[in-house]
Amino acid sequence: MTAATRINDFVIKIATVNGTGSASANTLLMKSIFRSGIPVMGKNYFPSNIQGLPTWYEIRVSKDGYVARSGKVDIMVCMNAETYARDVREVAAGGYLIYDSTWPRPALLKRDDVTVIGVPLARLCNENFKGVRTRILMKNICYAGVLAALLDLDVERIRELLAETYAKKPALIDSNMQAIQLGYDYAKANYTCPLALRVEKMNSTAGHVMIDGNTAAGLGAVYAGATVAGWYPITPSTSLMDAFKSFADKLRIDPETKRANFAFIQAEDELAAIGMVLGASWNGARSFTATSGPGISLMNEFLGLGYYAEIPAVVFDVQRVGPSTGMPTRTQQCDLLAAAYASHGDTKHVCLYPANPEECFYMAVQAFDLAERLQTPVLVLLDLDIGMNDWMCRDLKWDDSYVPDRGKVLDREALEKIDKFYRYLDKDEDGIPYRTFPGVHPKGAYFTRGSGHTQLGTYTEDAVEYQRVLDRLLRKFATAKRLVPKPVIERDTRNDAAIVSIGSCDGAVREALDVLAARGVRLDYLRVRGFPFGEEVEKFLEEHAVVYVVEQNRDAQLRSLLTLETRVEKSKLRSLLHYSGLPVSSAFIVDGVLADRAEGRRAVAGEAS
Repeated sequence: MTAATRINDFVIKIATVNGTGSASANTLLMKSIFRSGIPVMGKNYFPSNIQGLPTWYEIRVSKDGYVARSGKVDIMVCMNAETYARDVREVAAGGYLIYDSTWPRPALLKRDDVTVIGVPLARLCNENFKGVRTRILMKNICYAGVLAALLDLDVERIRELLAETYAKKPALIDSNMQAIQLGYDYAKANYTCPLALRVEKMNSTAGHVMIDGNTAAGLGAVYAGATVAGWYPITPSTSLMDAFKSFADKLRIDPETKRANFAFIQAEDELAAIGMVLGASWNGARSFTATSGPGISLMNEFLGLGYYAEIPAVVFDVQRVGPSTGMPTRTQQCDLLAAAYASHGDTKHVCLYPANPEECFYMAVQAFDLAERLQTPVLVLLDLDIGMNDWMCRDLKWDDSYVPDRGKVLDREALEKIDKFYRYLDKDEDGIPYRTFPGVHPKGAYFTRGSGHTQLGTYTEDAVEYQRVLDRLLRKFATAKRLVPKPVIERDTRNDAAIVSIGSCDGAVREALDVLAARGVRLDYLRVRGFPFGEEVEKFLEEHAVVYVVEQNRDAQLRSLLTLETRVEKSKLRSLLHYSGLPVSSAFIVDGVLADRAEGRRAVAGEAS
């Protein structure tokens, strides 16, 4: 079966072995497509061990700019004998399968509905390179050359990318280019090039950049004015802290003394890390940490202290699959409830939910402003898909007139004008008291208490005084509803059904909405961007009879939050739950909505009969 011609609209999946250098080849392919002006996304599915287990990389080429998994594979590159059978099954009818024909694989020829392309990659590299390790690495680069020929990619553009990547190691440029040329020339000599699935230059990537969410969030923390980072390494958040350190090393150096004017501290565990952050914030520094689900579990006690003692802090939670250790290199949205209610007792935390790396950058800045304005920990919940995968995003913009919002802080002049300072007194009836920094003025001194305290800041176990402070904290949470990022709302027409979603589901939802509309099913859409939920969310839920809640966890955590924190009638919320560890696809959402609507029609037909 021959594939119909499709230009700039297909999916490539590359099956390799972890630790064989395939990441460089895959990134090279994706960036060369991006440099050709074609919208593209790349998703890496890799194991949590260091080397030897199966890994896959998925590249979606989409002239329409879709950034989610489509749910199918058009071109499969089989480089791992262990997963051949699985990889062959995954190819869509009419697709292509590329494999290393150095060793015969007759089982690959059993599908009549795909085109099999054999290239003796190992033989080509064994004949042209020396050393076992070099040959393994070059074999992966060689398949990039094969794909360049089959897809009609510009080889010179690949050469430019190699020159940028290995600018300080020119010998690597020559060897990598040699491997690419070997694969390219073999494909050209032995197969019809290009394939029916191929690329053509576009101009749809101008004003865009390829970036991952952890890098964008780390950059946002620098621009927000963060000067203290306390952390403990954990996948998949480590690269966020690496990015912050890399940017701070360039941008947080005193021009006169040449000394760093930031602190980057690796703690002994996550509890110590958040403790350092709270201590630095109490002293007036903008401070943060980054972690994942297991770290949030360990931080619970100090997050409760930050909430009750009213100390600003920012926590980036790059969510991964749980429970327990779970699958550290797979994605999920399984910390929604844990983050919103972290710690024992009555706690409610402000949370932000970016949908892509672009929002990671801007929400990082918002998180620091909110934390100081509200005097409370703020959690930014991205996930592994956003944090560690490359996304095509609009160029990041910055307003040089930005001034950090430090909130209600009494300086020396203000303290000298008052008779007495009361740390937890709500003078403005918005639930937010005034605070001071240590050492500014004797009048500003107070005890920072995680134990029971009055609005005046004194210790208490009096029931009335305790409840007065707890009720004020609830008023502050109500104030936060007006300050967190507003939801994104898109209406088609006056529909009675809608989708509500969160975070990285956004790309899949948007594509699903287009597919459903083409099939005559039109839905409104709301994407939650902040917690607590504002009136806009309440109103949207009230306006629709059926609301599909799309999220990536087993236990419907977003649906639970909506049920707990809004007036919505629970029965109108229909969950579409994706929790395999792979990013949600648009096909999953389309199938879920259509199945629910078909079931509804059957139920109505049953009642009528």
